[in-house]
Amino acid sequence: MEQSTYTPRDNPCLSTIMSATRVQKVMVNPINVIFKFLQTKARVRVWLYEQKNLRLEGQILGFDEFMNVVLGDTEEIHTKKGTRRPLGRVMLKGDNITLIHQASPLPTS
Repeated sequence: MEQSTYTPRDNPCLSTIMSATRVQKVMVNPINVIFKFLQTKARVRVWLYEQKNLRLEGQILGFDEFMNVVLGDTEEIHTKKGTRRPLGRVMLKGDNITLIHQASPLPTS
């Protein structure tokens, strides 16, 4: 039987515990994933509650226990129009956040 070569870097939501016989995946708390994005200064994309065509992309500067998030160098992205508008530093209330994920790097021209 082939063992998985999956690592936590592939998905920050899962940690891998390896034993001599098998690989076990353990869920990580969402707050820990946000903290990892903060530590690594990763650029993230935020999906907003009840805003299907609008995303925010920026770097997490801080957050609290209610998952209120401060983003720096934020851009508002309209998915239908394909446009971006710079916003700078914004504070998002946790109730307005549906999903946070690492943004893919911008293509270089």
